[in-house]
Amino acid sequence: MFTSHKPGLDDAWEGIVEDKSRGMLDGANMYHFIKVRCADGRLVKVRVDRGLWKSITVGDRIVKEPGSGPVKA
Repeated sequence: MFTSHKPGLDDAWEGIVEDKSRGMLDGANMYHFIKVRCADGRLVKVRVDRGLWKSITVGDRIVKEPGSGPVKA
């Protein structure tokens, strides 16, 4: 089994994008990931939708508020 990396509904964090990746983990669907360095120093790997993944670059600021998905700030 693999870890989902999908952000939880109640999660809240903000940080800077350090890396972008994508892969076909199940052999049929493309999944898009970003690695975010949070303000407290944690490194979080998060699954995001294709539109957000295409709109961000390394160095962009990302914010995840409770009740919503991650967005470019």
